[in-house]
Order: sequence, then structure tokens, then C-alpha cells
Amino acid sequence: MSTIKSSTTTTTAYSVTADTTGTLVIQTGATPTTAVTIGSDQSVTFAGTVSLSGNQTTTGNLTVNGNTTLGDASTDTILMTGAPSIGGAGYGMGFGFRNRIINGAMVIDQRNAGASVTATVTSARTYVLDRWGYFTTQASKFTVQQNAGSVTPPAGFRNYIGITSSSAYTPVASDIILLQQPIEGYNVYDLNFGSASASTITFSFWVRSSLTGTFAGSLGNSANSRLYPFTFTISSANTWEQKTITVTGDTSGTWVTDNGIGLYLNFNLGTGSTYLGTAGAWTGSAFYSATGGTNIVATNGATFYITGVQLEKGSTATSFDYRPYGTELALCQRYYESTAYPDASFGLVATRVTTSTSTTTFAGGFSYLVPKRTNSPTVTVYSRNNNSGKASLVATGADIGGISAANNIGGTGFWGLALGTAQATGTGIEYGWTASAEL
Repeated sequence: MSTIKSSTTTTTAYSVTADTTGTLVIQTGATPTTAVTIGSDQSVTFAGTVSLSGNQTTTGNLTVNGNTTLGDASTDTILMTGAPSIGGAGYGMGFGFRNRIINGAMVIDQRNAGASVTATVTSARTYVLDRWGYFTTQASKFTVQQNAGSVTPPAGFRNYIGITSSSAYTPVASDIILLQQPIEGYNVYDLNFGSASASTITFSFWVRSSLTGTFAGSLGNSANSRLYPFTFTISSANTWEQKTITVTGDTSGTWVTDNGIGLYLNFNLGTGSTYLGTAGAWTGSAFYSATGGTNIVATNGATFYITGVQLEKGSTATSFDYRPYGTELALCQRYYESTAYPDASFGLVATRVTTSTSTTTFAGGFSYLVPKRTNSPTVTVYSRNNNSGKASLVATGADIGGISAANNIGGTGFWGLALGTAQATGTGIEYGWTASAEL
């Protein structure tokens, strides 16, 4: 093995070419300032803090265990064609859409703007913070809110989603009470679930609860015919703890790879015995949680807070994939968009009315900021008085009589507002709208 040692002041560049065999070890403090070439027959380990400020070409195996700065992304080229492994804090490498969870840091809340929501029973999940929804078979058992309880988030985060139990309810066998994020098939198709080449995935998150012990959840497909119950442990009450769970990809079942639901991530809040299974293996049964998991709703006033949720390809949890706020918002708006976000004063769209030969007057339309997941989102208009299915008169602020609704709805916008009551030519109306194409 070839070993080159350096002091913290050494700036000499080390070059290894293809005719050199063995392992090059650059000790703590080595700071190459020119190109480093690692041949196909070398394995290189950087044992300390390393800064590679030149162009780097790696065709062998590269392992970096310290905190690592890989050049200036605007000027340096880093090409790794071997098996790179970075175990420290890596900077300067563009990972793209590494985190398949959208709004994992809980920063976007278009619907509720931080207000508390009491859980109700519906036929499908109810979305609260963007991309996060709950499903419950029992009403009024918990509330959900961005930054519930106003505790300090873990370092590096400013938001979290908080669940607070409203009573001491013991789930019956048929109960399902979950916090969920469904992931679109386009965003997980490369995992190759349902085939022999299914990829291992790892998800990680920060969690805090007033309870301690074993907690649970599951991964699943769109048909809920393939599920993987999992567990994790919260050791200290009211303390943020980071958890990591690695799951071998499922080689069976049918997995959606288009704009439908490709993968569910579920966190248990209160699941009955019918839907509990053994943790740690894929199953063909509808096991939404693992046996032995704590039911949050069983303890009055219990809290369950979570943030920094990341699901990625591979067997290693990497640092949280922070995306620009505007990027995260746009990712959310593919599924839901509101003219009232982020500032309610912009929630109304002023337009002019033109008459029609029909009994209803039609007004101009609007384009979404982000094209929607489907070509037929649900568009709901509302008046300045926040009444759904209504538009307002600019002159008086009063709601127009009857039900007003968007017409000619498409994936990029809608054209025409069918007013409940015909208005004179030139009448000013205003309205807000939401467009939902949720999974």
C-alpha cells in the first residue's frame, strides 16, 4: 500500500497514474490544489478533512470519511466513474431529486397557513400541510398543525408537522388512523419495485413525542396490496431524535410508475389489530402499521412531531436534501395551488365580465403557475367573503347569487367562469380559486 503523509500546512498535489498499484492514503490536512487523477487500479481513502480544488477524475474506488469540499461547482469538474462513497458532510455535489419526499421540511402550508385542523372522517385522505395528509376512520381524535406547540425544531429546520391527541381513544380492530404522503409514480419509477432489480431505499426523519417506546408505520403500493410495516424507537420524551430505516426493495406486486401513486409512506397514529403485521418484511396483506407500535390517539394530549423526512435510493441516509423555497413550492403546486398563497391579499383575481347568449354570463379565465398532475384538476372558486362556489361584485363586495364555477378546465389553466346570475356587460367581478390534482 502506498501512503503519503502530510502536515496541515502541506499544499503539494499528489498524482496517481494507472501504472501505480496499491492504495493511496492522504492523511488529515492534505490539500491538493491541482488535478488529481486516480487510475482504475487504485483505491483511494481520504482519512481527514479534504478540499479538492482542482478538476478531479476518479475511475477507481473513492472513499471520503471526513468533511469534504469538492471544488467550486462553477469552475471545477468532478467525474467519478468508480464506486464513490462519501461518509462525512459532502458539499458541492449536485444530487438532483435525491429526496423523493416533497415538503419533507414542512415549510409549505397553502391550505391552512399554520392554522390547526381537527381530523374528520372522509372517504379519502385529507391534506393538511402540502403533500401531507391524514386518513382516519374516527373523527375528532386528533388535531394537526404546522409547528403545533411552538417548540424549537431540530437544528437546520424551521418547521415541522405536529399531531396532538384530543382524547384517550383505544382503536378498535377495524380502525386506521395514519399520517401519510403518497409519492407520484414518476418520482419512484427508477426504484424498479416489483422486479428482480428492485432497489434498496432508505428513509430518515426527525421525530419528537411526549411518549416514548416503539412507534410504527408502513410503506405500500397504490393498491395497498404490498406493504412493509416498520418500527422505530423514541427514547426520550419531548426530545428531537433522528431515525433511519433501510428497506430492501420489493420484488413482487404491481407498482405504479406514471402519474398515479407509486409509493405510500405512512406513520401510525392509531391502527386496529386487523391492520397490524410483523415489522421488517414485505407482505401481501393490508398491514398499515406494525404490531407493538404506539397509538398516539390512545393518550389524551399526546404529541407527535416530525420533520426532515427524506426517502432516497440506496442503503445509506445522506444529509437532508434542502431545495430552494421556490422549487419546493412549485413541486407542491403540481398537486395543489391557491391564489391566496402566500399572501391572502392576492387571493382575488379581478376581471371583467362579457355577456353570453345563454342565461349565464362568462368571465375570463386564468393560467396556473404550475401545470397540474392531471388534465382535469378540481377547480373551486370562492368570493372575497371566502364563500365557496361564489364570485363577488367589485363595486359592492357582495356575492353574486347562485353557484359560480370554473369552465373549460385543463391541466394548465381554465377559461371562463360560469356565474350563478348573469351580469351586465362590463360589470367588474372578482374571485379566488384553488386547483387540486392531489394523489
